[in-house]
Amino acid sequence: MRRHSCFGFLFCGIFLPGILGFPQANTSIDCDSLLPNYEAEPQTSAPPYIIAVSFDNFEPGNEVQVTLEALGGAGFKGFNLQAREIDGDAPVGTFKITDPNTKGLECHNMTNSAVSHANSDVKQKVTTTWIAPHDAREIQFIATVVQNLQNIWVGIQSKTLTPMHSESVNATGKSKRKVCFE
Repeated sequence: MRRHSCFGFLFCGIFLPGILGFPQANTSIDCDSLLPNYEAEPQTSAPPYIIAVSFDNFEPGNEVQVTLEALGGAGFKGFNLQAREIDGDAPVGTFKITDPNTKGLECHNMTNSAVSHANSDVKQKVTTTWIAPHDAREIQFIATVVQNLQNIWVGIQSKTLTPMHSESVNATGKSKRKVCFE
């Protein structure tokens, strides 16, 4: 009888996480390729998810609210969300983790440079806050979303955000005014 109990615990520990769905404790999404660490073909159809942002422009240190949302009740269990410069391949800026369904990731030795799922609960929407770095050019938020083990979408993009460059101008020699260029 004891042998059957041990087999039952072993079976549940090995196979149950895969049967119940994504993510398993050791399942992650690669920081560079944004592909999950298991073999699955990304979907080629339009993703049932959007990335919404609170601003079109940013200055260094600005906080931008970023929301990943399912359309039509699609739901998702896993994701990886980053800000990248247009045509860039590494995350820029950092995230403040404010949603209990999210956790920060360390990509390229930068703490909270990406945000991911904190649990395997089905989510309809997650919201986080991105803090703009001091030297970013135009950026987009890019995500991989895992609906389940068979359905993943890679490379979902937000609209482009443009930096507002500011500099001090000393026109009279006595006073300075701030000029913003878009």
